[in-house]
Amino acid sequence: MTTTRVLVTGGAGFIGSHYVRTLLGPDGTPDVAVTVLDKLTYAGNPANLDEVRDAPGFAFVQGDICDAELVGKLVSEHDEVVHFAAESHVDRSILGADAFVRTNVLGTQTLLDAALRHGLRTFVHISSDEVYGSIPEGSWPETDPLCPNSPYAASKAASDLIALAHHRTHGLDVRVTRCSNNYGHHQFPEKVIPLFVTRLLDGGNVPLYGDGLNVRDWVHIDDHVQGIELVRRSGRPGEVYNIGGGNELSNRDLTGLLLAECAADWDRVTYVEDRKGHDRRYSVDYAKIRDELGYRPRKELAAGIAETVDWYRTHRTWWEPLRPTAASAAP
Repeated sequence: MTTTRVLVTGGAGFIGSHYVRTLLGPDGTPDVAVTVLDKLTYAGNPANLDEVRDAPGFAFVQGDICDAELVGKLVSEHDEVVHFAAESHVDRSILGADAFVRTNVLGTQTLLDAALRHGLRTFVHISSDEVYGSIPEGSWPETDPLCPNSPYAASKAASDLIALAHHRTHGLDVRVTRCSNNYGHHQFPEKVIPLFVTRLLDGGNVPLYGDGLNVRDWVHIDDHVQGIELVRRSGRPGEVYNIGGGNELSNRDLTGLLLAECAADWDRVTYVEDRKGHDRRYSVDYAKIRDELGYRPRKELAAGIAETVDWYRTHRTWWEPLRPTAASAAP
């Protein structure tokens, strides 16, 4: 059996670490070795990788994807890159976009340069549905133009275009995934679901932006990782694949689910001034990955929310130390 050497950037973060745990876990992929490259900024947590730290083929490197020398060395030693590393919090990007441009744009370019120099086999670029902007009805196919509204989304759109340009110009095997909102365990407690859950579990109040009617499609990290792995193994070079969950909810309805799971009432909700440039609705059409690669979301939303709340309820030692570095955010 030939082993594929996969470099996972941002592999200590929420989604990246779950991807690594899935590949190297008991039900994972026996033909891969994984190296995680992570800068360990506020959202990167080495504890996220404890379950697989002793797995055969696992290695961890602390470093910056903008470090061309380090990136070149690592890419030269691997067959494929799955690129999660990114600044990802919209509210932080509104307060200051420089870190988002540096990491999301220049960091991606540094990785792509190394991929070209060293003849990398496959480059899977993990993006976001936010690059499309806001859609009043229907769902975005992959062919829709990009129309980002926040500095975060703009930096991700730029990195998508740079990655795809490397395929069109140089023939590099680049595959892009764009996923709807993720939820699940190990998510940093400034994103809406863990923010609300941890505050409610501690008896506090939660902030809800505007009228609470902004709509998001939610996908469990198990399903997102399933989609990414299908693209890595069987996707087509130069293609974009949307990964959705089929669970559209207004932020108000999501809040209601979380209140019920935490045995809390609506008097624990504080309506706050709406976020600047707040996209009204996201919805991706994932027919392409369904029809080409057999993707199907498997996690039912109510069950997934219940499991997620229970995880935070029983893993206080994981999230309590992180709260001082979490931004105060609303959905």
